[in-house]
Amino acid sequence: PVLRQVAREVRAEDMAFLREQLPGMFSAMYKAPGIGLAAPQVGLGMRFALVDVAEEDAPREPMVLINPKIVTDSEQMAVREEGCLSLPNQYAEVIRPESIRVRYRDLAGEIIERDADGLLATCIQHEMDHLDGVLFVDHLSTLKRNMIMRRLAKEQKLGRR
Repeated sequence: PVLRQVAREVRAEDMAFLREQLPGMFSAMYKAPGIGLAAPQVGLGMRFALVDVAEEDAPREPMVLINPKIVTDSEQMAVREEGCLSLPNQYAEVIRPESIRVRYRDLAGEIIERDADGLLATCIQHEMDHLDGVLFVDHLSTLKRNMIMRRLAKEQKLGRR
């Protein structure tokens, strides 16, 4: 149910708790392996997300986006296959803006504006969807979404035996 709720803004008094959560969240994201993780995915109803799209053998480039907002997005759209740690082993092509400008606070409380395109733009948009209670399957047709959800339910049922 927390995945379908709109997360609340992170407040100044939340920062110590947020910092305590980050090591475990980064560990879970990298172990999965994943390239993004939003607070609601670990049961925290706050507006922050982690993103790191660096290649596995490249130096890490972790980002913590606190209270992110998309300032602008491109008219040009891109199709990219997406998956989600909350819907294991399920993938589908999703259409999103090719590039965005995102504004967020970093861990020091500074306001950052960053342009992103390609995989980074897709990942940020995907994680920001989680902050609004939206899953990648919500961008699909009803037929495709239902197929994925049935397949997920079947895999979970088989995995419990």
